[in-house]
Amino acid sequence: MAFVQPVTLRRNGVRLEPLGLEHEAGLRAAAADGQLWKLRVTSVPEPHDTRAYIETALQMRQEGSRFAFAVIDEATGRVLGTTSYHDILAPVRRVEIGYTWYARSVQRSHVNTTCKLLLLGHAFDALDCHVVGWRTDSYNFASQRAIERLGAKKDGVIRGNALRRDGTIRDTVMYSLRQGEWPDVRAHLLHLLELHTPAQ
Repeated sequence: MAFVQPVTLRRNGVRLEPLGLEHEAGLRAAAADGQLWKLRVTSVPEPHDTRAYIETALQMRQEGSRFAFAVIDEATGRVLGTTSYHDILAPVRRVEIGYTWYARSVQRSHVNTTCKLLLLGHAFDALDCHVVGWRTDSYNFASQRAIERLGAKKDGVIRGNALRRDGTIRDTVMYSLRQGEWPDVRAHLLHLLELHTPAQ
């Protein structure tokens, strides 16, 4: 049995459901909202690559290394983006959160905080993970700030370990959160949501 089983998570009008081919059109539209594939420090697919992007995620799910979610606006059914558990290490009860991107129109809203609360809560409370990690491009300063706002600790930088879409070699910044740190981080995220979640 896979460590991460199919699950749907909900909070604050946001739903995370297992990513599938039925999300192709919605995911393509989300990426088009801001032409996100033009950002060199992200993995957002170009429109014609959206189906292959989902198929790759499904293959990785089959292999047990990644479980991708579609991020859905519950009120409208609109696909807002995607996020994943990845680099899943069942023997040591560790997952990372990544492959995360959202339509530009919902960036800097309650959506990302809600998704992180859902994913962290499921990882620590349901999967009993010891550690949750993140990794990001050394030049993706917005992502680094967002991860640090969650309360994650910077573990270090792995130099020259991955290719960007433009063929340049990137350094990767690694972060993590341990199970014992989760209660304080959960309280912090709940406080942020109280401040920024729109009225339902």
